[in-house]
Amino acid sequence: MKLLILSALMISAVVISGCTEKSNGSISIRQIESKNVEITSQNQTYPAYSAQPAEAGKKPAIVLIHSYLGLEPGYRNITDNLAKEGYIVLSPEWQTFNKTPADEVVEGLINDSIAYLKTNPDVDVNRLGLTGFCAGGRYTMLFLPQIPEFRSGVAFYGFPYSGGFANQTKPVDYIAQFKAPMLMIHGTYDQASPIADLYRYATALNASGKYFELKVYQGSPHGFMIENGQISESFEAKDAFREMVNFFNRTLRD
Repeated sequence: MKLLILSALMISAVVISGCTEKSNGSISIRQIESKNVEITSQNQTYPAYSAQPAEAGKKPAIVLIHSYLGLEPGYRNITDNLAKEGYIVLSPEWQTFNKTPADEVVEGLINDSIAYLKTNPDVDVNRLGLTGFCAGGRYTMLFLPQIPEFRSGVAFYGFPYSGGFANQTKPVDYIAQFKAPMLMIHGTYDQASPIADLYRYATALNASGKYFELKVYQGSPHGFMIENGQISESFEAKDAFREMVNFFNRTLRD
């Protein structure tokens, strides 16, 4: 459902940080700018967190949808880390007014997040990606085929057979509409979203000829990217982040 796009207002101060990376044996610095912003959607103002490389120039952008536990510090760090990889990233707090909103509310906020990104002169509007975790993983599965602006998506431990908080439509119902490639990342010990559901969903995608990739971590539980609100230092979390970056590099930079 297309919803009316309203204006977005930036707030707070810009924070500049950097990272070191080796290239051909030398060390270079990639600085990023991060800030708190506001996105107006459906006559309500949502806080969001944004980060991007400090250097000017057109870049691909990603909308990041946090888990049911909120925009924890770990998701802000993931936002920063994606910016250090060369992406402009916007992470809206979709639970600001309702911890369990209807799907159309989140869809409207995602569309308005795209509208906000389009006001940034450094965003390449033809190279937009979507990623999400837990409930955000379900939203990635649900809205990637419905919002044509997205060229690819990465769903972390999503729920392909869930109707969401209000028992609405399920991501599996939109397989026929898929055009963008999707990477799914999941753990075999996920009790909230059993791995068997992911295999069944992947089988349905494959039968429909839809392009997807599936990365499975044996022994990993639901939500393994974040521990106590912070990014996990586990091998699986670090490897999964690299898998996401590599996928977006292949699908948003070609």
